[in-house]
Amino acid sequence: MDFDMSQDHVAICDAVAQTCSAFTEDYWLARDADAEFPHDFHAAMARAGWLGVAMPEAYGGAGLGMTEATLVVQTVAETGACMSGASAIHMNIFGLNPIVVFGTEKQKMQYLPPVIDGSVKACFGVTEPNTGLNTTELKTRAVLKGDRYVVHGQKVWISTAQVADKILLLARTTPIEQCKSKTHGLSLFYTTLDRSKVQVRRIDKMGRHAVDSNELFIDGLEIPVEDRIGEEGQGFRYILHGMNPERILIAAEAIGIGRIALKKAAAYANERVVFNRPIGQNQSIQHPLAKNWMELEAATLMTRKAAWLYDQNKECGAEANAAKYLAAEAGFRACEQAVMTHGGFGYAREYHVERYLREVMITRIAPVSRELILSYISERVLGLPKSY
Repeated sequence: MDFDMSQDHVAICDAVAQTCSAFTEDYWLARDADAEFPHDFHAAMARAGWLGVAMPEAYGGAGLGMTEATLVVQTVAETGACMSGASAIHMNIFGLNPIVVFGTEKQKMQYLPPVIDGSVKACFGVTEPNTGLNTTELKTRAVLKGDRYVVHGQKVWISTAQVADKILLLARTTPIEQCKSKTHGLSLFYTTLDRSKVQVRRIDKMGRHAVDSNELFIDGLEIPVEDRIGEEGQGFRYILHGMNPERILIAAEAIGIGRIALKKAAAYANERVVFNRPIGQNQSIQHPLAKNWMELEAATLMTRKAAWLYDQNKECGAEANAAKYLAAEAGFRACEQAVMTHGGFGYAREYHVERYLREVMITRIAPVSRELILSYISERVLGLPKSY
């Protein structure tokens, strides 16, 4: 096995870092303070071609794979942009994969190029207030009336809905009691986010302030039949094609945040002198940071394996979930240790590490909890009885 990155992969990381160089940590500190979407960063990434890194060349993308996509988002996060930078482009990179796989040629030609060139922003509408991760129980209803579906319902934790032009929406088109299985009767749509029919209410949250999270109240949204992706009632199956990629990308982002946190902590430990010696000379400082490095390296290997399996069209559910779990935990611990290494200054915003800690927390929660990942591995890998 070759554990070195190829020259092409090194070149990708260098080029992404170059694109990000204009967006310093002070830029991201300002976006954290004013909670403004980083439109100029998004535009710069679009101009450089990174939004289409994993999209087909026929629609303006680079036609590369999950491996390359992870390098892009990890590098973005590692510049200090953290989740504010990565989440600003996350949806563009792989969020519309269900359209790539199940959309018609007309839909692909219409929908994909504007997202790749950055002229259109999209959000992903699945999660609901009363269903959480139990997606098959979602309550949002889309009723076919003539040539249009009329939608009523609620969504929550919808990222970028404040700035999005389009929404990839999952709704129930057949009442669950009429379905042979809970996974049937859900349909997927990609349509205009009509704000006269959808109230978008921002959620004030702990971190990643530059990329908004929202509650959506949908009251009579009309969706043309031609905006439905694939067959009616098969939407749950379609979104599964985006779940493993999302977990892998989240893992890469957590690793990027963990690495910048560790770099900052080690630099500070070398420079900070207390009792006439650098604090990094103390094993109580050294050992936790060394452990952080090992955990991040292990998580990186699992993430690369998961991405490679996906790119080879091999089963990668266990590896994608494991990568997300290991990377989120390793990234969190590195950020926590960075704050502790800085002592009181770790609590000061100007040193950035407290921002890392607030932003990396997302990777432990979304898009799936640690506990559900453990349950998945228990059931699917170890063959243990389903616990929920």
